[in-house]
Amino acid sequence: MKRTAIEGFVERLPGIHILVVGDLMLDEYLWGTTERISPEAPVQIVDIHQEDLRLGGAGNVIHNLHSLGCQVETVSVVGGDQDGERVLALLSALQKSSDGVILQPDRKTSRKTRILASNQQMMRIDRESREAIPPAVEERLLTCCGEKLDDCQCLLLSDYGKGVLTDSLLRELIAMARAKGIPVLVDPKGKDFTKYRGATLLTPNRRELLQATDLFPMTDANLRKAGKRIVASLELEALALTRSEEGMTLFFQNGDEIDLQTRAREVFDVSGAGDTVLALLGAGLGGGLSFTEAAQAANLAAGIVVGKVGTSTVRAEEMLEEARRQLYGTDSKIQTGNCLEKIVAAARKVGKSVVFTNGCFDLLHVGHVKYLQQARQLGDLLILGLNSDASVHRLKGEKRPLIGEEERAQILAALSCVDYVTIFDEDTPLDLIAALRPDILVKGGDYTPEGVVGREQVEGYGGRVEIIRFVEGRSTTQLINRILERF
Repeated sequence: MKRTAIEGFVERLPGIHILVVGDLMLDEYLWGTTERISPEAPVQIVDIHQEDLRLGGAGNVIHNLHSLGCQVETVSVVGGDQDGERVLALLSALQKSSDGVILQPDRKTSRKTRILASNQQMMRIDRESREAIPPAVEERLLTCCGEKLDDCQCLLLSDYGKGVLTDSLLRELIAMARAKGIPVLVDPKGKDFTKYRGATLLTPNRRELLQATDLFPMTDANLRKAGKRIVASLELEALALTRSEEGMTLFFQNGDEIDLQTRAREVFDVSGAGDTVLALLGAGLGGGLSFTEAAQAANLAAGIVVGKVGTSTVRAEEMLEEARRQLYGTDSKIQTGNCLEKIVAAARKVGKSVVFTNGCFDLLHVGHVKYLQQARQLGDLLILGLNSDASVHRLKGEKRPLIGEEERAQILAALSCVDYVTIFDEDTPLDLIAALRPDILVKGGDYTPEGVVGREQVEGYGGRVEIIRFVEGRSTTQLINRILERF
């Protein structure tokens, strides 16, 4: 996934509205130590030191979306019991309104208690009801969803098989959302996936997928066969098979497959990773990413979550940090325009002067390096605006650039004289100059001061324009011609 895509996606997260419908549960964690065997039976004794209550099931999907900064609407059912009150309290701490959560007095709210010692789960105790909600409650849920869908970019159905997502409700919700042009993503449960027919995308794990297709044993060949079969039979646009610490496989309607490897530093707990995947895929598609880009973002987030204990969430900042670590090494010099505005503001507070230059920098050569070194000497901070591939294509012709924007950005960022690099799509950096307001605007010797884009703006607020002479006989065009002549 390109740097510009993931950073742009993170910037758009606060404006993404998601509707989540599914089984709300309460996750209880009892943390302790074990050093003794019980004299009553051959079992370990766990001394509990800490207790923790979290939103589980669909609630973990909701918590993930809030951690990312998304706007979330919730529609579900809880029981009229103490655990139901606790779920509503936890939900209210995350979002302004929980008016979409219907109270069914005679229902038992699902609660899962996990006992952990030394970061390992020792036992899980389930207290729950799996009865389907009655038709009257189902109708209220459907009405509520109809009211909320128009303001959302994506519908997420988190099915834990606890009775909220009945077969008839699923059919109505999928049809309603698709009629409005809203993608529907489902985390499925049970052996019968036909109830999800017509959804946009499903996110089963390996066991769920094989159960739905009866293609055991669990081999890679069977998983791939099952993925293709489900996509075709249910008329899906795609299917994201989650493979825990092994990553994800994306199956498309046209038969294509993409394998994505998770790079978790250390795997502690895979519980809840599927919720994170559903949340990220929904936010990705709702935020304008392609299926592949959304899956890459979801896979990145899942790799972070499995390194935590218990059903956990991931923050946008963690995703950016991990993406930069994986995709761009330790280099944090490649930034978006919005991030650079904050960096420039902080630099000015301590009295630093900002130098700005821009260009295509296709096939970096000594002329470029000398030019950038001289530009850096003019101030305290050199920011380089780099033309995107699309921009270079329009300016230089259909055969350029020879090197893609990501490679060009990384090569330039490796130069000690360059403090930050930012990629822009426009033909000129005028908008970028207006946003950053550099103290010194620099261009090469083939320009006159009057012909420099942004000169009037910079000089208007007291800045200046500097022209630096190029190294004679050094240019990308000359380099290309020399290569063609010799080879």
